[in-house]
Amino acid sequence: MSIDSALNWDGEMTVTRFDRETGAHFVIRLDSTQLGPAAGGTRAAQYSQLADALTDAGKLAGAMTLKMAVSNLPMGGGKSVIALPAPRHSIDPSTWARILRIHAENIDKLSGNYWTGPDVNTNSADMDTLNDTTEFVFGRSLERGGAGSSAFTTAVGVFEAMKATVAHRGLGSLDGLTVLVQGLGAVGGSLASLAAEAGAQLLVADTDTERVAHAVALGHTAVALEDVLSTPCDVFAPCAMGGVITTEVARTLDCSVVAGAANNVIADEAASDILHARGILYAPDFVANAGGAIHLVGREVLGWSESVVHERAVAIGDTLNQVFEISDNDGVTPDEAARTLAGRRAREASTTTATA
Repeated sequence: MSIDSALNWDGEMTVTRFDRETGAHFVIRLDSTQLGPAAGGTRAAQYSQLADALTDAGKLAGAMTLKMAVSNLPMGGGKSVIALPAPRHSIDPSTWARILRIHAENIDKLSGNYWTGPDVNTNSADMDTLNDTTEFVFGRSLERGGAGSSAFTTAVGVFEAMKATVAHRGLGSLDGLTVLVQGLGAVGGSLASLAAEAGAQLLVADTDTERVAHAVALGHTAVALEDVLSTPCDVFAPCAMGGVITTEVARTLDCSVVAGAANNVIADEAASDILHARGILYAPDFVANAGGAIHLVGREVLGWSESVVHERAVAIGDTLNQVFEISDNDGVTPDEAARTLAGRRAREASTTTATA
């Protein structure tokens, strides 16, 4: 994709910066502040070109707008992407500290119109570092007054989404079903444990061989990375990077349900249409993985207790049932139905705010 195409984005704001000393590019994109300040995590990854980082940030920011709206949270959607010059694990501490300081400066200049939190390759410790420079940070450590990691709450929400999707697809419960989890990080690993406890047979894949070895030691079956998208299963749970289900993959994917934690799982609208036509029921990612946003906004903005946050994460299953009802009644894909529900809830929230 060209840089011109990447800049043809209809969100509210794009911020970019390059640091010659570290070789890192910084991107912040605010998709919408209609419901409140934009919020979205900081993703640190390598990109082949700046246009790809801009495009990724724009897609992720848009997904955050939908996620906040469908979850009835008083925030808008935004996202940060740090395009790294090398793999995260090979960046030395002093360089990483400089990268975080510059990113924090960029956030602070937005004066509260954007709040960030952990995402791919960033964690609570990194949020503590950002908080040394800017106050507009979610997901700080408990010691620094934050809500800590949102990974388990995210996994709980995805698990509830998976159960609701399986039930709506007519498969009953997870007991005895084969679930393929792609990505065994903090969220994917917890999701795998929850699914196994529910009686599912686990197939697992990850780029980290130690994570896979641990899963195998627990009795799960490893799947080679190159075989993930061609391995038959009942439930496919993508929990790594987005864009996994392209049009080609949608035509051949051998499962009944797609429900995972990754953002922007479906690469394009055509892929969503193909899944729907083939009878593969997809749990829209911005609904299924909203537990992280619920955890951070609920605890750090709205002052919810841990029990209330847990209840709201469990209620993701109920939200998905509403999505599937709209999908069935209107004859549209679950993704279209989820966008309809998000828009409806955003309008209701705006009306309530305007009349308050």
